[in-house]
Amino acid sequence: MPQKAFRFGVVAGATEGGAQWLATARRAEELGYSTLLCPDNLNMPSPTAALAAAAAVTTELRVGSFVLASPLRTARAAAWEAHSLTVVTGGRFELGLGTGRPEMRQQAEELGLPYGSGQDRLDSVSETVDHVRRLDGDAHTPVMIAAGGPKARRLAGLKADIVALAGSPLTTREETAEYVGEIRDAGARDVELAMNILVVGEEMPPWMRGFFGVDAETLVEHDSLAMLRGSADDMAAELQRRRDELGVSYISVNGAFLEDFAPVVALLSGK
Repeated sequence: MPQKAFRFGVVAGATEGGAQWLATARRAEELGYSTLLCPDNLNMPSPTAALAAAAAVTTELRVGSFVLASPLRTARAAAWEAHSLTVVTGGRFELGLGTGRPEMRQQAEELGLPYGSGQDRLDSVSETVDHVRRLDGDAHTPVMIAAGGPKARRLAGLKADIVALAGSPLTTREETAEYVGEIRDAGARDVELAMNILVVGEEMPPWMRGFFGVDAETLVEHDSLAMLRGSADDMAAELQRRRDELGVSYISVNGAFLEDFAPVVALLSGK
């Protein structure tokens, strides 16, 4: 399949108030990022509200959920929110879906919703896609599915426009190549492959170490794909290698690295 052009997203939440959130959106657009991506967690403002506000103060920046956790909404409710964002943003919304991290069990309970089995949560992701397609009519909401296991990879290969390669930060290049093969084989479709970078440079913020359970030294030791180091040219070369070998062209970074990663965005975006 032909290579897709690079595009870049930044993952951030509206945790520091509205003014800072809108400034982040404007800055991401100014720096050439394709998409502002917002996590889904009851401990921060709702991603749908935050993304609608971000789209309102930008003109070309896309906005996306990263990702809506299936235990926190019924499939129909998630589709309603997604289609609504497609409408109000003029088609600039990308729907990211996933089965959620383990802490979503407690959050689902707070909402009075069942957490369900792994298959239940994956079925909800599939049903959400179906509902969105029905609601969209002539519109088309791009769907990203975060695929960390074999069943998720199969579903993503069948139904997603974008597949985010999820899983352990210590997943090897060889394992990642196998996972990409599973996705391609599932649907034989020209999906866009995405990868989230946890660390840009040599230092990992303390909160990130606690959240992901790994430190920068361990990432270096394992040649982790969740890390990019060196000069902007070095990082660009590594991303080109990943596109050549794995087909990954959509790269996101945490908002903590918005400015640090901007030179790479300038080098590769659209190429």
